[in-house]
Amino acid sequence: MVYQNNLTYAQQQDEHDELKLFRNEFLIPRHNGHDAVYLCGNSLGLQPRAAKQYLQEQLNAWEDHAVEGWFTGNQPWLSYHEGLLPSLAELLGAQPAEITIMNSLTVNLHLMMVSFYKPNSKRYKILMEAGAFPSDQYAVESQLRFHGFDPQTAVIEIAPRDRELTLRTEDIIQEIEDNADELALILFSGINYYTGQLFDMEAIAKAGHRAGAMVGFDLAHAAGNVPVKLHDWDADFACWCSYKYMNSGPGGISGAFVHQKHFSNNTLNRFAGWWGYRREKQFLMQPGFEAERGAQGWNVSTSPILLMAVHKASLDIFEKAGGIIPLRTKADRLTAYLEFLINDINTQVGEEVYRIITPQDIKQRGSQLSVICKRNAKDIFNYLSDNGIIGDWREPDVIRLSPVPLYNTFTDVFKAGEALFKAIRAINL
Repeated sequence: MVYQNNLTYAQQQDEHDELKLFRNEFLIPRHNGHDAVYLCGNSLGLQPRAAKQYLQEQLNAWEDHAVEGWFTGNQPWLSYHEGLLPSLAELLGAQPAEITIMNSLTVNLHLMMVSFYKPNSKRYKILMEAGAFPSDQYAVESQLRFHGFDPQTAVIEIAPRDRELTLRTEDIIQEIEDNADELALILFSGINYYTGQLFDMEAIAKAGHRAGAMVGFDLAHAAGNVPVKLHDWDADFACWCSYKYMNSGPGGISGAFVHQKHFSNNTLNRFAGWWGYRREKQFLMQPGFEAERGAQGWNVSTSPILLMAVHKASLDIFEKAGGIIPLRTKADRLTAYLEFLINDINTQVGEEVYRIITPQDIKQRGSQLSVICKRNAKDIFNYLSDNGIIGDWREPDVIRLSPVPLYNTFTDVFKAGEALFKAIRAINL
């Protein structure tokens, strides 16, 4: 596609955008009396307009029914989560029974590792990408120490080749094969938070299973962003948060996937709680845990209905938009346009002021572009913020910009590119 670096072109693209009306479903932050250019959905998605309504409905049910709200009203709380499962299953390429909604991301990673990290004296190592989000690293380290292993020797981290910033799939596969006899678990991000690289999860899962290891994914930056097929890819488990691309509020409810092949596996350990007990026997209050069939058997605590109400407000928008495929098509165009503008800036100034470290291949990225600023990086970021361009800063010199197809426009992207160009002169680079 031939892109143009001018406002008229961007506005024309917006006029022909079949998803343009979904921007009206969200509340856009304001800057100096105008809509800000919000390119930070990779960190916190915008608030759906319907969130207040959905939340108020459940506050009203609490007011009207009190404890009976679990069993009465238009949406009894005991089964409230069931209404969210079809949309989530569609977004994540899963069967509804393979999905559960609970806790926060790192808590769910720990709960999944209780079940799927089963080390012995020979197989005890965990493989992950170098530079994974720190919380994942901390969770893995603590799990290893809990089992009596030294993270220094029990974690295998795969780093990019010299002078490269992202991983090659063949290197990941080779590392799995080279350590096949010692691997107990592979835990990989779907998308690396720093570089924005989308990993080949299907290939990783296949290689991991050939090596005899369990395979799980952290989908924090992938869920609601890129097409995912957890069931078909044969992942053993996955976890995600909902407050990034799924727009479900700061600290919003998380979720987990457990492949149906594990539903009857009684050798798996799990930390049990009343909410994961067999539904038809739950209120008999009997001793001895009997897990609900499916991923919901991994639940521990009572559903937080107010968090789920906000989650539902966003998931309903995804459903109205036709799911992840049309959104991904638009997102690829937005991200490619941003890439074009950044490269055009470098051409105009005659040097590489901005370097995109996210893969150029759209099959290896989602909506995020991570941009290294060669000089005065924090000053550039501050200039963007001062001019209503809301992105995300990562030390020491990276600005993450993420055009989200549900609410961002080509005009947003053009304004971000314009600000990046003006920053060069304003800061006298």
